[in-house]
Amino acid sequence: MLSAFGPLSMDLYLPALPSVEDEFGAGQSAVQLTVSAAAIGLALGQLLVGPLSDRYGRRGPVLIGVGAWAVASALCAVAPDVWTLVAIRLLQGVGGAAGIVLARAIVRDRLDGVAAARAFAVLASIMAAAPVLAPLAGGLLLSLTDWRGIFAALFVIGLCVVGALLWRLPETLPRDHRVPGGLATTLANGRELLGRRSFLTPVLAMGLGFGALFTYISHSAFVLQDGYGLSAQQFSLVFGANGVGIVLAGQFSRVLAGRVRLRTLLRAGLAGQAVGGAVLAAAALGGWSLWVVLPAMFVVTTSTGLVMPNATALGMAEAGRKAGTASALLGVVQFGLGALIAPLGGLGAAGDLLPMALVMLGSTSLGLLAAAALPDRERQAVGAD
Repeated sequence: MLSAFGPLSMDLYLPALPSVEDEFGAGQSAVQLTVSAAAIGLALGQLLVGPLSDRYGRRGPVLIGVGAWAVASALCAVAPDVWTLVAIRLLQGVGGAAGIVLARAIVRDRLDGVAAARAFAVLASIMAAAPVLAPLAGGLLLSLTDWRGIFAALFVIGLCVVGALLWRLPETLPRDHRVPGGLATTLANGRELLGRRSFLTPVLAMGLGFGALFTYISHSAFVLQDGYGLSAQQFSLVFGANGVGIVLAGQFSRVLAGRVRLRTLLRAGLAGQAVGGAVLAAAALGGWSLWVVLPAMFVVTTSTGLVMPNATALGMAEAGRKAGTASALLGVVQFGLGALIAPLGGLGAAGDLLPMALVMLGSTSLGLLAAAALPDRERQAVGAD
């Protein structure tokens, strides 16, 4: 549940953007800021909450974060104007960040070896599939309510998660394992982690692989509907099928953990993304039919289900007592690279496949280079040979 908070904050609301624009009479750029603000909050919140949890434990920060997310969701539902909504969405993102960063840290606190890799596969498949499936759920909610009702639903979800945390989540970081110190210590820990090739390379590989997925999420509607003439309903079916593919790939990765080296699974996922991107580029240049484009998109998106869990497991294995800080850095690189890479896919004319395909191919090719630079040794914490 915690892993889904970021995508829920960002993407459940996407189908409602036109109705928000109509109600407030605001321009498209102002309404788009309500999405960007949530993304900024998710990134900044991870940098804040992760190191704090290394110092004060996991349970308190996650309860405060999820509670703040629920309150912010309720406030969004009654926002009187678009600029108030933008400000509250920023706070909602900060609260939702606690779920993302601490889900990974809690797994790292409790599990080692193959068990940790399998748990990260579950979390990562949710993180990868939720951005694809959340807009579909948002569209269904809009058939029953308006955009304010979507935020009311998020408020109810937040209350349920707070109750579940109070009931089922113990403190997972003992006092004698906590990292003392203030901002200077946090910065030193972050620099130390980023200075390790065994941490930095899988984190970069994951961010670049996620950049390809985020490019698909941002531009596939224009490509498939404006460029290839799919209806909104047909596009929803394609979007949903690709989301299911990500989940299945994540479960496949979970099964293979302990039998195949994590670096091998990571490289296989990035290679799959690159092959899919290359086929999409060839289809754009050669004017190939939709029956080539759709399978290639499926390969790109589904391969993310191999990239994210194994990159996460490899990076978090390096965390030790700094799991919160490591998880925060991982999340910031993921969302940061995604936010930087995805807009490049829209540089061409509306509905043009080629820019999206080239961005996907370039991003995953760089990810393969990062994965190739991984040290030969895998730490015991993630199931070394």
